[in-house]
Amino acid sequence: MINNWRIPLFFLLLIVYCLLFIVRPAFAGYVLPYPSYMPGNKLYRISRAVDDIKKYWYFGSIAKTKYYLSLSDKYLVEAKTLFEYKQYVLALDALDRSNNYAHRLSLLIVLSKQEHNDISSMIPIIQDYIVVHESILHTLRSQLPAEMLWQPEKQSPILLPLHKSIDAAIEERKNINQFNEL
Repeated sequence: MINNWRIPLFFLLLIVYCLLFIVRPAFAGYVLPYPSYMPGNKLYRISRAVDDIKKYWYFGSIAKTKYYLSLSDKYLVEAKTLFEYKQYVLALDALDRSNNYAHRLSLLIVLSKQEHNDISSMIPIIQDYIVVHESILHTLRSQLPAEMLWQPEKQSPILLPLHKSIDAAIEERKNINQFNEL
């Protein structure tokens, strides 16, 4: 009778082992951040200033790559949110900032390869970044009008080229992929 408890315990431990070590957990792919402070918030300018100051904290290819990826993500999410709220001028500005950090990322990749710095650990992350960003940009392009006439108060109207700006952002992400394959 004493040995009867060992058999169920063995099977229970075997099941736990199978669940923990054999079954692979499903991880989410590349996840964009939650929108930070948006234009109009009192802390927005402080947040932008802190982002600019942080660039002096990051040195080395991998750290700078992560920094540029995070800021490009942050401003793409900001642009997406602003587009959804039909704040087209602010959204285009945020999209432009996201593109600037994407461009810096592509320059960093080229520089890293020229200096023979190993950023191979970042390549899968960069590839996921490109896929997610292009997906969001294509979705925005399909949902937005090609152009928008914006009428500032007491000024002449301005034609905002939404599709052209989004196409430029998509092209910037493709350039990163091109540099990544060098």
